[in-house]
Amino acid sequence: QGQLVESGGGLVQPGGSLRLSCAASGTTLDYYATGWFRQAPGKEREGVSCINSVDGSTVYADSVKGRFTISRDNAKNTVYLQMNNLKPEDTAVYYCAAGAWNCYVSASEYDYWGQGTQVTVSS
Repeated sequence: QGQLVESGGGLVQPGGSLRLSCAASGTTLDYYATGWFRQAPGKEREGVSCINSVDGSTVYADSVKGRFTISRDNAKNTVYLQMNNLKPEDTAVYYCAAGAWNCYVSASEYDYWGQGTQVTVSS
C-alpha cells in the first residue's frame, strides 16, 4: 500500500518562497501522475499542479502559473513543489496525491493521498 508524506510547509511573508516535498513509499511515483492540491478554510479543494508519468509534462492552475514549479526526483521517489512569490491567497493545506493515470483526471481518480502540510502566507 502506497504512502505519501508531505513536508516543507510553514509560515512565510508575502513574496517569499517555500518548497514542498512529497516522499513516497510502497509505490513508485514515476509510474503515475502526481499532483498537488490545496484546500483553504471554507473553500473547496483545488488542483494546483501535476506532473505526468511518461513524459514528465506538467500542468498548472492559472492562479499559480509562473510562480510554482513542480518537479520529480525518481531516485528519491519524491515530487517537489517550488512556490515563489507567495501571496496571502496561497494560504491553504497542501496535499500531494499519486496513482492517477494522467494529469487530466479528477481528484477522485488518485489512489494515494498524503496527510497535508499547512502553508500560511502572512505579514
